[in-house]
Amino acid sequence: MISLAGRDILHSWSKFVLTGIGLGLLIGVTLTMAGVYRGMVDDAKALLDNSGADLWVVQQDTQGPYAESSSIRDDVYRTLLALPGVARAANVTYLTMQVRRDDGDVRAMVVGFEPGQPGEPGYLVAGRHITRNHYEAVADVKTGFRLGDSIRIRRHDYRVVGLTRRMVSSGGDPMVFIPLKDAQQAQFLKDNDAILNERARTAANPSLNRPGVPGLLEAIQASQSANRNVNAVLVQLAGHAEAETVAGEVRRWKHLQAFTRAQMEEILVAKLIATSARQIGMFLVILAVVSAAIVAFIIYTMTLGKIREIAVLKLIGTRNRTIAGMILQQALGLGVIGFMVGKTAATVWAPFFPKFVLLEPGDAARGFVAVMLICALASTLAIRTALRVDPATAIGG
Repeated sequence: MISLAGRDILHSWSKFVLTGIGLGLLIGVTLTMAGVYRGMVDDAKALLDNSGADLWVVQQDTQGPYAESSSIRDDVYRTLLALPGVARAANVTYLTMQVRRDDGDVRAMVVGFEPGQPGEPGYLVAGRHITRNHYEAVADVKTGFRLGDSIRIRRHDYRVVGLTRRMVSSGGDPMVFIPLKDAQQAQFLKDNDAILNERARTAANPSLNRPGVPGLLEAIQASQSANRNVNAVLVQLAGHAEAETVAGEVRRWKHLQAFTRAQMEEILVAKLIATSARQIGMFLVILAVVSAAIVAFIIYTMTLGKIREIAVLKLIGTRNRTIAGMILQQALGLGVIGFMVGKTAATVWAPFFPKFVLLEPGDAARGFVAVMLICALASTLAIRTALRVDPATAIGG
């Protein structure tokens, strides 16, 4: 049986190999799509790991700060520090925007943090941490920025003093870290023209600009230009504290929303990237159907090309099981070649994708099994055709 399959493959090896390469490219795309999903999940987990938080405290009735907008006062962290089980609490802001450089701009998540507190980049691959209160930045290497580069965020220029790696948002955008006060200005403060217009409106409002109340207008205008908001407070717990217990206390007494690590991971993975996951799943189904159709077509074509030979085999008494095994082995051989080509192709082109592609050995193993099953099912049409061949065909010509 092996000899029959091998001889037939050698007889039309060019068609067989080219078909295997074409199938392999489809399999490579399939493995890459699975890797894109794995990469999205890994980005979400990396975001949570890099924050260094056990709890995320955000605006009430929101799922911020990553999945929804959240805005809370920046003095909330003081009240959180008074709760039993809380070891550290720090303000943080997140803003996804285009960070400009002289030769172009980069899509990045700008993170405002307090040095030495949760939210700070955990490690650097070059340079140093931020030591000044203003106008210094640490960037992920994926941004393409280098040490000493001057980048523009809103109205101010920042000098890159450190580089980190694998600091990304849930969407895969690289992070740029700047001091918290600068980030608050970049995210919440209005531009100069808007501030002037707001001051003119306030001055024109008789209830806010009363002649008999000196200093009222100036106080109101000062409050309008000041910013005291952040997106979240990152909380680290003491070793003995239960995350869910402390989160319950925050929800009950502080009128804020608090998420544990498991809850935040559920938001990011099961909700934020759920639509992308379903879309990738649809692509995988389509690619599987196309792959099965290609295998079925080429094996069926090869079978039609050797109808007379199959009739001769039947005439000399070859069993149907042997003939079916020959065709099945050809289909599985096509699958093996295709998988080898696909796995190699996915490994080669994955690093060039703009987003992180994570190729896991488990996915490769499941993919190989799926390819073999698809090839086996695709060979059934050719097998049925071969088994219906009349042995008299070998004589009748």
